[in-house]
Amino acid sequence: MAVSNSASHTIDRCRVCAEKVSSSLVNLGKQPLANSLRRDASETLPVFPLEICRCQACGTVQLTETVSPEILFEKYVWVTGTSDGARNYSRLFCESLAARCQPGSLQVVEVASNDGTFLKRFVERGDRVLGVDPAQNIAQIAKERGIPTIADFFGQEVASRIVERDGEADAVFARNVIPHVADANDVVAGMALCLKPDGTGAIEFHRSDVILEELHYDSIYHEHLFYHSLQSMSSLLDRFGLFAFDVTESPISGGSLVVYFSKTGRKRTTVYEEMLSHETSIGVGREEPWIEFGDRCRHHRSALRELVISRCDQGKRIIGYGASARSSTLLNFCGINSSHLDVIADRAPLKHNTYTPGTDILIVPPEQAFNEKPDAVLLLGWNFQDEILSQMHDEYDWKGEVIVPLPNEPVVLT
Repeated sequence: MAVSNSASHTIDRCRVCAEKVSSSLVNLGKQPLANSLRRDASETLPVFPLEICRCQACGTVQLTETVSPEILFEKYVWVTGTSDGARNYSRLFCESLAARCQPGSLQVVEVASNDGTFLKRFVERGDRVLGVDPAQNIAQIAKERGIPTIADFFGQEVASRIVERDGEADAVFARNVIPHVADANDVVAGMALCLKPDGTGAIEFHRSDVILEELHYDSIYHEHLFYHSLQSMSSLLDRFGLFAFDVTESPISGGSLVVYFSKTGRKRTTVYEEMLSHETSIGVGREEPWIEFGDRCRHHRSALRELVISRCDQGKRIIGYGASARSSTLLNFCGINSSHLDVIADRAPLKHNTYTPGTDILIVPPEQAFNEKPDAVLLLGWNFQDEILSQMHDEYDWKGEVIVPLPNEPVVLT
């Protein structure tokens, strides 16, 4: 029986197929919610188990704990448009999806549309768009940018309202949201409702083969309930009469996949078939590789702590760069806090003058952080490494040691 309280519950059945799940395979300890930034560092935050299990039937890798989405997403602090990389990628994503749709002007629906950065690309093409996002504060930003947005959780109910008002869509897409939703079945069923018979859908998600191979344990946090493979995502789509036929790679989150699907069977691409074969070869759907992954996490923690603490002992001033949700997992698991990092630099105004959850590090604008001339930077936003290194050198005229924690073993750039 699932264990629960008003804020969370622990599963004993798969969120997708309702079959039994394994015991914990990876345990990152009890951690606060990754986006629970606060103005007062003395404020006490609740913590929840951060562990991974696997469905013994369908093989879907997922968290053992479900935290109430109202708690997770009411005040969301990731704004897509603050990342140059995400803005640049939005154009490529738009072109790629549109190329797989019927020619002509499109009606497009985005699930979890954030500030409308990706929908804006479709508007520039002359398409009609609609976004749905549960974060009231972020949805308001999108509306102010001229992107029609419904502030709500997407599912069959919202999808039915959209179809009744606007009709079915030529394209429906969801980027990095399916892993966030406990009832993924409801979201995918809603996407099926919205999609025209000859329409094209797309789902982007952080790929579990890269998480497993490159040790992206910082991508594990309470918002990410699922760690999908192409195989498990295709199976989820199939439950609702949606046929996955193609896949492309995305640079977002240090390695993601975009799977394209339709209501009618289309010939599967060679790239799609090769990706399935690769996943099978490394065992993303088996338990043993994930148990080994947990061992590697603990080894990595020791190595990163040694790099940071040795520099602190030498009297060097270290800052972090990138107060992302994934940085929260890394910092809390490794025990790196305000006694090790002076501040964390981040470009998102919503995060400025707040403190990181569990580690109590002040978040400030990058120019403020680099004005203090730190000796070293812990590159918490390592998945945007090239972009951030350019900013530090070109915009802030800073040179020094850069500790890159991931992927795989931590390295120091000088």
